[in-house]
Amino acid sequence: MQKVNNNQKVDKLLLFAIITILIVGIVTLSSASTVASFKNKGNNYFYLLKQLLYGVLPGLIFMYFVSRIDYHSWQKFAPLLILIGIVLLILVLVPSIGFKVSGARRWIDLKLFTFQPAEFLKLAVIFYLASWYDKRQQQAHDLYYGFLPSLAIVGLIAGLILMQPDMGTMLVLSAVAAVMIFIGGAKIKYLLSVGGIGLVMFWILIKADPERMSRITTFFDRHADPKGISYQVMQALIAIGSGGWWGLGLGQSRQKFDYLPESIGDSIFAIMAEEMGFVRVLIFLGLFVLLAYKGYRLAMKTEDNFGKLVATGITSWIIIQAMINIGGITSTIPLTGVPLPFVSYGSTAMVMNLCAMGVLLNISRQTNTG
Repeated sequence: MQKVNNNQKVDKLLLFAIITILIVGIVTLSSASTVASFKNKGNNYFYLLKQLLYGVLPGLIFMYFVSRIDYHSWQKFAPLLILIGIVLLILVLVPSIGFKVSGARRWIDLKLFTFQPAEFLKLAVIFYLASWYDKRQQQAHDLYYGFLPSLAIVGLIAGLILMQPDMGTMLVLSAVAAVMIFIGGAKIKYLLSVGGIGLVMFWILIKADPERMSRITTFFDRHADPKGISYQVMQALIAIGSGGWWGLGLGQSRQKFDYLPESIGDSIFAIMAEEMGFVRVLIFLGLFVLLAYKGYRLAMKTEDNFGKLVATGITSWIIIQAMINIGGITSTIPLTGVPLPFVSYGSTAMVMNLCAMGVLLNISRQTNTG
């Protein structure tokens, strides 16, 4: 792979946003994980240390090296990355290879650590769609040569992820793909038509699964089942409300004491709000706004179509996933169960998030945003 000139500098504000979000995430996890760590492993810092060792450290190393590799180099590997990702998604569904956690088969056990292929596919799909629409700029508006072939790949991957099942990740990937296909040049009427069909299928999937249906019911009436499906949202809102303006203080969360489910995963934003309070959380969310601004500005300023699409896809991935996580845990949208980027516990997600940031930083090395 071609390396970028070392004299070229990355966007400092973008790097600041990434590192600051990461630091806040590590500090939040250090507090949120103490109870679960001691209960499950007899060590207050087990999950924090594991996240640092298998997520943050390798993620930062990958981010550094990826930031120094010309992002154009990824274009020729896009089909191979998609193929590898699809094979891994199929292997996850094989009982002797993939394993279940809480009824979902999403991980491959590699002995030293576990690997979640769906997280790898998010970046692979971004590279693939960027490459597809870059090479077919003249056919981007065509239904048969531009739109449908790219949709077929996304549909296959979304279907495999849904079989795990992982509705949240499927929604994130589909939303990011829709943004990229639109920016790539597909006609809006095609996207609206597929979106309409997708909504019908989505509703059928919800109706077919009592647990999914109950989440919709809970969204409209949080008191419908306070000891059952509504419990997580109710406890999350208690945590957020308890934080007040300035929070209870680092390490002072009460909801992490086995009251709030998934306190180190999907619900970690509630612990953050409880300890940091409204004002500090608002500042934290401002960092995501800064990341979004710098990422989309890069997309607008990048001269080549591939770079524009990659920057759009990566930025949309992080922002859409953060919005779905925070929206679900604050009950402004139905709860879907996706992790908060750079904050929630999960080594594969952390490594892939930081790898994606490395690509974004490399684009900034080659783009004049002045």
